[in-house]
Amino acid sequence: MVKIKTFYKNYLLLISLLLLMSVFAIHLSFAKALASDKEYQRIVIIGDPHLPGENITGKENLVKDINSWSDVDVVVAIGDICEDTGSRDEYSYAKQFFSKVVKPVSFIVGNHDYIYADLKSSRGKRIKGSPGTREAALQLFKQTFGLPSVYYSKKVGKYLLVFLSPDDLQSNYLTMISDTQLSWLQKELSGNREVPTIIFFHAPLKGTLQDYNENVNKENFIAQPYEKIRDIIMANQQIFMWISGHTHTPATNKSFSSPINIYENQVTNIHNPDINRKTLWTNSLYLYPDKTVVKTYNHTKGAWLTGLERVVIPRQK
Repeated sequence: MVKIKTFYKNYLLLISLLLLMSVFAIHLSFAKALASDKEYQRIVIIGDPHLPGENITGKENLVKDINSWSDVDVVVAIGDICEDTGSRDEYSYAKQFFSKVVKPVSFIVGNHDYIYADLKSSRGKRIKGSPGTREAALQLFKQTFGLPSVYYSKKVGKYLLVFLSPDDLQSNYLTMISDTQLSWLQKELSGNREVPTIIFFHAPLKGTLQDYNENVNKENFIAQPYEKIRDIIMANQQIFMWISGHTHTPATNKSFSSPINIYENQVTNIHNPDINRKTLWTNSLYLYPDKTVVKTYNHTKGAWLTGLERVVIPRQK
């Protein structure tokens, strides 16, 4: 009799324990569901990696930081993926490097990825490539990163993300968009006039930085052809942000986050530092339904730069 009572007592205790575990599991599942139900989409921008380049350990740690952020939806590599001339060795290293990023990565071309010949001058200077070598480099870019084209668009939440690349085969400018690509862009924008649009391109818009060095705002360091780009922007008021690299503007620069970043009273140009340096920063875009929040993270110090946080409001319909 005592054994039977003991059995039932232990049985009831076990049932109670299982019920408690079930309740806990349900609450845990619900908490995880709430945590994943974000009000925003997060995009992390990696500026000018120049791979392999300098500070390889720092670059690898930057990837580890991004992988540790569970709320990241997309990573964008903003051009100059390759360090120097876009050689096969550089592309091979870049493919291996980005394979370690656990989130989807969107790639765009920079001048170092396509415009130079592999062979340099007798003085060791880079030489602009022929139309044939540029075309071959663009094909290698697409092949390496699995892209059907070097320009494309994606819908993320309520936003249209447009990814453009310098692809002109003959221009002397470092960041020239071809007429074919500009025609595609106009069609893409005309079909999405009511959709808040963010454009990603290697070079910034003209006049969105102070002239802090001899290169900024010069022909080779702005998005080209700048007059046609201006006309397209002015005709498409849904464009409200332009995301760029190329100038290697550090987060410590006075015009990194400044009123001068606003182009034609319409588009906010977000400048992204290169990561081929000692101190590494990335920008994150938090796309809410009614606003985009921009935050800057110092990977070297492991800290957010609260003084650089910005809120950009898309144009209202």
